Amino acid sequence: MSVRRSDPRALDEAVEVLADRKDEWAALLIPDRISLLRRCVDGYLRCAPQIVAAGCQAKRLNPRSPAAGEEWMSGPVPVIRNLRLLVESLSRIHRDGYLALPDDTVRRTPTGELAVRVFPADSLERFMYPGTRIDVWMQPDVDEAGVRGMAGAAYRADRRVEGRVALVLGAGNVASIGPMDVLHKLFVENQVVVLKMHPVNDYLGPLLERGFKALIDAGFLRVVYGDAQEGQHLVHNPAVDEVHMTGSTAVHDRIVWGDTSEEQALRRATGVPKVAKRFTSELGCVTPTIVVPGHWSDGELQYQAENVATMVAHSASCTCTSAKLLITWRGWPQRRRFLEAIAAILSKHPPRHAYYPGAAGQYDRFLGAYPQSRRLDRASGDTMACATIYDIDPSLAVDLAFREEAWSPILAETAIDAAGEAEFLDSAVRFCNERIFGTLSAGMIVQPATYRRLGNHLDRAVADLRYGTVAVNHWTAVGFGLVVAPWGAYPGHTLEDVGSGIGAVHNTLMLERTLKSVLWGPFRTSPKPPWFITHRRAHTVGRRMAAFEASPEWWRLPGIAIAAARP
Repeated sequence: MSVRRSDPRALDEAVEVLADRKDEWAALLIPDRISLLRRCVDGYLRCAPQIVAAGCQAKRLNPRSPAAGEEWMSGPVPVIRNLRLLVESLSRIHRDGYLALPDDTVRRTPTGELAVRVFPADSLERFMYPGTRIDVWMQPDVDEAGVRGMAGAAYRADRRVEGRVALVLGAGNVASIGPMDVLHKLFVENQVVVLKMHPVNDYLGPLLERGFKALIDAGFLRVVYGDAQEGQHLVHNPAVDEVHMTGSTAVHDRIVWGDTSEEQALRRATGVPKVAKRFTSELGCVTPTIVVPGHWSDGELQYQAENVATMVAHSASCTCTSAKLLITWRGWPQRRRFLEAIAAILSKHPPRHAYYPGAAGQYDRFLGAYPQSRRLDRASGDTMACATIYDIDPSLAVDLAFREEAWSPILAETAIDAAGEAEFLDSAVRFCNERIFGTLSAGMIVQPATYRRLGNHLDRAVADLRYGTVAVNHWTAVGFGLVVAPWGAYPGHTLEDVGSGIGAVHNTLMLERTLKSVLWGPFRTSPKPPWFITHRRAHTVGRRMAAFEASPEWWRLPGIAIAAARP
C-alpha cells in the first residue's frame, strides 16, 4: 500500500497557519460560520459522486450496483446532513440568542432518567424514518432546568472561548468519520483543525479538500497526509493543543503511553503519559446484539435476519458498529431457525475484498480458533466470505470473540441458559456489561408483543446497558448516521484504561453532560431500509438521499420513496 506523505515542513506550516487563525475562529460571528457551512454543503454535494466512486474503487465494489449504496450512506449522506444540522442549530442561536429545546422534547424515561428527544425533529424526518426516535439521556446530576441551558452550550454568551488547534487523526474505514470529527471540533468545540488522513483511505483527502474548500481557504482547516511517523510529528508539535483519534486501543496507547510495552508500563506506573494534551478518542467495541425471544412470524424472522446480516456484511465488517456477537436465549424455540436464516442471507452476499490491513489475518485467526466456524461461501485471493461462529460457550472465562473485534465479516453467537425471558434479559445485560470489550454501542431486537409482555423489565434492561448508544430494533450505525445525537463511548474511561474511548462527537444540538443515546426503531417496516444489504436499489436511494439532506424539501421525497419501494 503506497502512502501519501506530507513532509515535516508542510506539517509544521499547516499547524502554523491554524495557530495564527485560531483566535479569529474563536471570535468569528455566527452568520459567518453559517455562510462557511452552506458553502461546504454545496461543495460536498458536488464532490459526492467522486467520493463514492473512489471508495468503490478502493473496496472493489461496482459503483453502479446496490453495493455502492453503502458508500453513499456511510459517506456523503451523513456528512451533508451534519453540515445542514449545524446550519440549523446556529441559525436558531443567531435568531433567538440561544438554542431553545421545545417543551415536549425534555422528558423522563419510564425508568426515571432525564432525556432529550432529539429525533425526529419534524414531519420530514418522521416520513423518512417511520417509527424511529432517539432520546439522549443526561447524566444523573443534571436537572430539567440545567438541561435546557446545555443545548448550544458552546455558543452561550457567558462562555469565553480561547482559540485552540486540534489534531484529528482520521479513520481509515468509513468515509464520513474524519470529516464529521472535523465538523465537531470546529463548530461544537470551537477549534481550528488539522486533519491527518489515514493511509488506508488517504485517496479521499483531495476530495475532502474540495468539499471543505471554504474552510481551508479561510485558514481554519488543513488536510495533511502520512502514517504513524507523521502522526507522531503532529501530536508533539507544541502548537497543537489537543488530539482526537478514531482507531484502536493499541494505537491509542502507543501514542499516549509509549512505543514499547516496557515504556508504557513505566509511564503508567509513574502516571506520566507521553502526551499530556487533552486526548479524546473513539476506539471501537465488540458490538453485541441481544435477541429478546418472542413468537415471530415468518416475515418478521426474515426481516430481522436481513437486519442482522446487514450489520455484519456492511463494509466487510471493518467498522466499529458491525454486529460482532449475538446473544440469544438457549430456550428460545426459534433460535436455531433464526441463526440459519441469517447464515442463508450472508451466504448469498459475495466475498469482499480485504481492503483494511490486518483484516484477513484476523479473519483467519478467528475462524481457526473455533472448530464450529463456518465459511458461508468460497473466497479466493484477498477476499473474505461471510462466516459464522455459533454456539460459543458463554461460561468461558476468557474468549477471543468476547474480547476482540474480528474486524472481518464474521458473526459470533453465544446462547445463555435461563428459566425464562426476564431472567434471560437480566443475564444478557449483565453479560454485555461485564464480559464483552467496549462500551461504544449495543443493539437489542425485541418484538412489540414481547415488549408489552415484559414492560418495565425491558425498559430497565435498556437503562442498565452501559453503552454510549443503545439501538432497539435498528442497527447502531443508524444512530451514527443520523448525526444529531452524541456518538462515543459510555462515560467513565480514562487515559489509563481507555476502553472504547473518551468524549463524543456529532451532537449537533451541542448538549453537554450526556450519558448515552437510546435509538428506537420499528420491529419491521415496509419498504425495507435502503441500507439493508438485500436492497436492490440502495445506490439509487443513497444518491437521492444526499441531495435531500443538502436541501430537504417535500418534492424530493417521491423520488426517494419510489426507489426505496423497489427493494
